[in-house]
Amino acid sequence: MTHLFIINPAAGSRDRTEDYTRAIRPACEKRGLTYRIEVSQAPGECRRLAREAALTGEEVRLYACGGDGTLNEVASGAAGFPNAAVTVFSGGSGNDFVRMFSDPKAFYDIERLLDAEQTCFDMIRCNDSMALNICSVGLDARIGTDVARYKRLPLLSGFRAYLASTLVNVIRGISEHYVVQINGRRIDAEQTFICVCNGQYYGGGFHPVPEADPGDGVLDVLLVKKLSRLQVPGAIGKYKNGRYRELSQLIHHFRTDRLTILCDKPSAINLDGELLRAREVEIRLEPKALRFFYPRGLTWLEGERT
Repeated sequence: MTHLFIINPAAGSRDRTEDYTRAIRPACEKRGLTYRIEVSQAPGECRRLAREAALTGEEVRLYACGGDGTLNEVASGAAGFPNAAVTVFSGGSGNDFVRMFSDPKAFYDIERLLDAEQTCFDMIRCNDSMALNICSVGLDARIGTDVARYKRLPLLSGFRAYLASTLVNVIRGISEHYVVQINGRRIDAEQTFICVCNGQYYGGGFHPVPEADPGDGVLDVLLVKKLSRLQVPGAIGKYKNGRYRELSQLIHHFRTDRLTILCDKPSAINLDGELLRAREVEIRLEPKALRFFYPRGLTWLEGERT
């Protein structure tokens, strides 16, 4: 088996290629592992490197060296290949996907990642693209995909960058008209945003559906109705902390394996931080699409479904 480390030098606040290399080489050589280190040179290259490794048909473990965007690229490249397993060697600015595990810091430890166990996770297919964690449309998508821009500013990291992006995008406009078809229902109305959860955390700590499980064969969907500017702070606060049930008049929760969204104009779509635009959005679950490995002994899913 080959261990392929795909480093994204653009992840996080600085290039950590040397840090990764100093950790990877002695750890792998001490264990006598067959390994390779590749450094991406452009957006999308992590996906290409992962796909090329998976296409060989040989057993390979792929380490996404970066944050959530890097993990999404590597997972998208390896999705559907039974010979390829994926994890994240954390080093980006968000690292939200692994927050659902009992010890997220273990994903920063190469020794613990090399001593791993494995599961299968579902993924989200959105039109022709894939996501492992979150897909959102509308205000939330504009906020989420703009966060990276604010993280580069002094004193704006993590949740502060998300707040800055929220403020700017709320000023630009809150709601849009969508036609959502889900579970046999047709919802034709103004919506603030639609969030589709496979994982639990995003946006530097937002935890909208604590019971979301990337291995349960279903997507958790929140439709957030049109909000006024005065309603936004309170609603976002409860949404962030997984208290959507307290806002049943504003937030509708669905569990499904597919939905479609029709937009009046090309709208922003956030796929684990990657920005897409489309007028017709088809989202569906891809069950057990990804082999995922994680440090031995960890558990995930702190929330309980009610």
